[in-house]
Amino acid sequence: MSTTVEAVSERSAAEVNEAIRDLWLRSGGTLSVEQREEYRRLVLEWAAAAPQPSRAA
Repeated sequence: MSTTVEAVSERSAAEVNEAIRDLWLRSGGTLSVEQREEYRRLVLEWAAAAPQPSRAA
């Protein structure tokens, strides 16, 4: 199983976050095996889309 993100998200972190919230609402709080895979993919997409904090020199 690969843990790399295939491509940079074209959606904003806020849009992906909304998709995650929708998934949880649709599932009633308990994710099926397929939904867990979708959740994992969404979290990776969110992480790729989220702004990265700049590091001070």
